[in-house]
Amino acid sequence: MAGLYFEEFRVGQLFHHAVRRTVTETDNLIFSALTHNPAALHLDAEYCRTQSEFGQRIVNSVFTLGLMVGVSVGDTTLGTTVANLGWDEVRFPKPLFLGDTVNCETEVLELRDSASRPKNGIVIFAHRAFNQHGVLVASCKRTALMLRKPQA
Repeated sequence: MAGLYFEEFRVGQLFHHAVRRTVTETDNLIFSALTHNPAALHLDAEYCRTQSEFGQRIVNSVFTLGLMVGVSVGDTTLGTTVANLGWDEVRFPKPLFLGDTVNCETEVLELRDSASRPKNGIVIFAHRAFNQHGVLVASCKRTALMLRKPQA
């Protein structure tokens, strides 16, 4: 199993995820269509060229959030998470543009026992996504309910 059990995490642990992803126009178009988000900022090149402060389309922020968290799964929670309990402090300090390459890191912020589920623990992660220039484009805290190591 690629993911870590609750006991294998430590506060301050930092994961620099090897998976990188260049975001394409197709990614942005399909995601925006699937989530019924018709915002011109994501879909209308002419509008963005003439009326947006960015001068070009920006990537749907919900896609950016999902990509950032998704990239982390293989190194942290694949097969060992029970459920996501919440995402907090979601921020997009700079836009992500079509053609940008995203790389991510995850830091373990907090570990605590689950009061209601003795076979599980709770981990709070900080996820951060950067573009190819090292500029922070997204961040969030994610609270996950994790499996404990099976008893021998």
